[in-house]
Amino acid sequence: MATVTESPAAAVTQLPEFRNEPVEDFSRPEVRERYLAALAAARRELGKEYPCLVGADNRERRSERKFQSLNPSKFSEVVGVHQESSPELAREAVTAALKAFESWSRTQPETRIALVRRAAQLLRERKAEYTAWLTLETGKTFPEATGDVEETIDFAEYYARQAAHLFLHPPKMTQMPGERDEFRYIPLGVGAVIPPWNFPSALMAGMTFSAIVCGNTVVLKPSSDSATVASKFLQILDDAGIPKGVVTLVTGGGAVVGTALVDDPRIRFISFTGSKAVGLEVHERAAKTQPGQKWIKRTVLEMGGKDAILVNDDADLDAAVEGVAVSAFGYQGQKCSACSRVIVHEKIYDQFLAKLVERAKKITVGPAEDLANYMGPVINERAMKKIQEYIEIGKKEGRMVLGGQQVPAGGYFIPPTIIADLSPTARLAQEEVFGPVLAVIKCKSFDEGLAIVNNTEYGLTGAVYTKDPAKLERAANEVFVGNLYLNRKCTGAMVGAHPFGGFNMSGTDSKAGGPDYLLLFTQGKSIGRKL
Repeated sequence: MATVTESPAAAVTQLPEFRNEPVEDFSRPEVRERYLAALAAARRELGKEYPCLVGADNRERRSERKFQSLNPSKFSEVVGVHQESSPELAREAVTAALKAFESWSRTQPETRIALVRRAAQLLRERKAEYTAWLTLETGKTFPEATGDVEETIDFAEYYARQAAHLFLHPPKMTQMPGERDEFRYIPLGVGAVIPPWNFPSALMAGMTFSAIVCGNTVVLKPSSDSATVASKFLQILDDAGIPKGVVTLVTGGGAVVGTALVDDPRIRFISFTGSKAVGLEVHERAAKTQPGQKWIKRTVLEMGGKDAILVNDDADLDAAVEGVAVSAFGYQGQKCSACSRVIVHEKIYDQFLAKLVERAKKITVGPAEDLANYMGPVINERAMKKIQEYIEIGKKEGRMVLGGQQVPAGGYFIPPTIIADLSPTARLAQEEVFGPVLAVIKCKSFDEGLAIVNNTEYGLTGAVYTKDPAKLERAANEVFVGNLYLNRKCTGAMVGAHPFGGFNMSGTDSKAGGPDYLLLFTQGKSIGRKL
C-alpha cells in the first residue's frame, strides 16, 4: 500500500487501487515476539488516567467522577481511568465541533483524504502497539485484535478512495441551454458517533473516518468498556495532523452523555452501533424535533442480529462444522455477525452435532494475551451474568451437549456452549445472547430450514451450506439478511468485498465498507449557473 506523499493533491491523484490490509501471520516467531513486546510496553501504562478532549486545541477536561475500564482477562487490572462526563460537557463538545466545522467543511477534499490516509499509515506503523491495547481492554486474542486494527486501516483507505470519487469526480449532468449545471456533495454538519466495544477500533474509527473525510466534524462517545482504545485513537489522529477539534472525545455513560448528544438540536446525524433496545431509543429520540432544530436528524444504526447457518443434507460436513465453530465462538461469540443458530437437516443432524461437539472441545479458553488460547473472556461481569442466565434458559428449552467446563479464575470466562434440540421459537433461538452459546435446531427439509432462518426479527448475516447450485441460488434470493455467505462462515466481512449492514431490527442497512456508505454523511446540492 502506498504511503501518503507530502502533497495532498498528489496523494489523491496517485491513489492505487484499494487492497485489503495483509493479515498478520502469528505462526512466525518474530511476529509473536513483536506483539508480546508491545503488550509488555502497554502494561507499563496500565491504570493511567485519560481526559476528555474538547475544543479547537483539544483541551483536556476532567470530571470529579471517574470510571475504570478493566482487563476482562484479569479484572483486578485497571486498564484506564476515564472521565464520567456531564450533559453540560457533552453540549460544550458540540459547540466546539460546530466551530471546527466552519473550517474543516471548507478544507479541500484532497487535504481531508490525505490526512485520513496518513492516519492509516500511522496505524500500520503502530499496529502491534495499538493491538496490545485492544487485547488488554476488550479481551481480544492477538489474531482477533490485529484483524480489528487491519479492518480499521481498510476503512480509512477505502473511504479515502470513495471520497475522492464523490468529491473530485462529480456526476455529469444534463446541461440546459445557456447554463452550466453541476451537482455537488457537501457535508452535513456535526455528528455524534456512538460505537460499541466489540470492535473497539474498526467500528469506532470507521464510523469516525467516514464522517470526517466528507467534511463533517464528530463528537465521539466511545463505549465505557473501550474508552482507552478511543483515547489512543485520538492520539493517532493528532499525530496524523488532523486539526484538533475535528474529532472531540467525551466519555461516560450512554444514558447521560449519549442521550445529551442525541437530543442536542445542533447534532445533524447520529452514527450508532449497539443493541436493538438502545438503537431504537436513539432512533426515537432523534426523530423528535427539538426547539431550535433546523433539520431532520439522520440516523445510521446497526443493532445486532440472531444469525443462522443452514446446513443441508448434501453439505460438505467437515467444512460446515468448521464454519459454524469459527462463526459461533470467534471472539467469544461477541460479534453481531456471529452464528448463534445452526439449523441442520434431520438426515445429518446427529452426525453433524457429534462432529461439532468434538470440534468445539478443542477450543482453548483463557487470558486473551496467551497465544495458546482461541477464546478469551467476555467483556464484563454484566455480560457474563446475562450469558449464564441464557444458558440456564437453554437447559430448560433444549439439551446442553457442551458447556459448563471449568475455566480460569480471575477473568470473565465462559466456555463454548452448545444447546441442541431447540424449537425454532425458543427464547434461545430468538433472542440475541452475544456470547459463546450456540442453539442447534433440526429441520425436515431445505424449505423448512429457509423458513427457520428467516423466522426472527433480525436480518444481519447468515450462511448456507449445500452442494446443490439450485439451492444456493434459492438461498441467495430467499434468505432475508444484509450479508449472506454461501458455503463459508458468516463472520469476517471484508471492507470493499462484503459491505456490512442488516435488515429489519438489525439496523438501517447502512452497508459500512461499501460504495454508497459515504452518501449517508453528505447531502446533494444542485447548482445551475446562467452563462
